[in-house]
Amino acid sequence: MSRHVAIVTDSTAYLPPQTMERHGITAVPLTVVLGDRALEEGTEISARSLALALQKRRSVTTSRPSPETFAAAYRAAAERGADGIVSLHLSAEFSGTYDAAVLAAKEAPVPVRVVDTGMVAMALGFCALAAAGTAEAGGTLDDAVAAAEKRAAGTSAYFYVDTLDYLRRGGRIGAAQALLGSALAVKPLLELQGGRIELREKVRTASKAIARLEEIAAERAGAGPVDIAVHHLAAPERAAALADRLRVRVPGLADLHVSEVGAVIGAHTGPGLLGLVVSAR
Repeated sequence: MSRHVAIVTDSTAYLPPQTMERHGITAVPLTVVLGDRALEEGTEISARSLALALQKRRSVTTSRPSPETFAAAYRAAAERGADGIVSLHLSAEFSGTYDAAVLAAKEAPVPVRVVDTGMVAMALGFCALAAAGTAEAGGTLDDAVAAAEKRAAGTSAYFYVDTLDYLRRGGRIGAAQALLGSALAVKPLLELQGGRIELREKVRTASKAIARLEEIAAERAGAGPVDIAVHHLAAPERAAALADRLRVRVPGLADLHVSEVGAVIGAHTGPGLLGLVVSAR
């Protein structure tokens, strides 16, 4: 077989299945624990099922893939002809997924470069696509890693949530920040910075928060070219309306992805999430 660099990511990249198939990207699933049942994201629990469980206030937690799961993915890639693997994952501040991948990489049959992108959702997905494109063009393992890291550096992620309670419960945002938001009855706009969730600004209503997301996207996109992703959980109308406005507002728009987040991210944000990823090409 010809030399080949394979790309592995995890299920929180939320890449469309047909896109992963076209580029040969493998996504290792994280797990959602619903009550006493452990379910793989993407195959055993849907975002809609997760949203219903949250609305019923059922216990929901998440867990990383095991090192053995990553080891199996790396072996499979090597058996398909890969002589090197780039393994790209969500921020290590959110999950032990990166650590599990590092452990598995030590025993892999081919060299594996594990990268903490500091990203999540399509912010991670765009990094995986950049690495895949470089690999498809004949790039080396180092070239593919560099492409992913460059894409991460040019990518920003913002999101609106109806309440900070889910992020507080999961330890993804401080209790003081969550209490402040609740006490002031404000709608928080959050930003991914340094692999962590930070409060960007506070607005008074959901409609103003969504309008502000649109403004941020236009400012961040500049003249482009940029790819944009709009994510949601149980809020398809909000997401579609924002996407429609961005098609008009952003002249340098290349690709626009609209999708519902999976159960892992949804478990920590709750229904009503509206996320925005702006990624420079």
